[in-house]
Amino acid sequence: MKFLLLVHHNEEVFGRMSEETRRSMLAESIQLCHRLHDNGQYVHASPLQPVTTVSVVQVREGKRSVTDGPFIETREQLAGYFLVDAKDLEEAIDIAGRIPGARIGAVEVRPLREITGLPGDGS
Repeated sequence: MKFLLLVHHNEEVFGRMSEETRRSMLAESIQLCHRLHDNGQYVHASPLQPVTTVSVVQVREGKRSVTDGPFIETREQLAGYFLVDAKDLEEAIDIAGRIPGARIGAVEVRPLREITGLPGDGS
């Protein structure tokens, strides 16, 4: 079963951390990806650009609206994600607990819905 692990943290707090700390956290995340890959659990992962780069698109009554910034104002921003293949929720939660971002923010664990007909799904 696939799970999306959404990493949330406060960008301002992260930006105030030393460059060495930020590099160390990235290296730790990359190592975790390699361990997950070795276990057959890694699908994809990536940090995201800062919220200052976000565009939000909405369509209402056939009219498109594009705004800058995140959809909702919160203290913590979506900072990145891990897409993993875990046997169950418990295993996905265990993986989420190993993500360095969980130490400075939170990791939301979301199961993916399995649907057919998408490109690359083999059907």
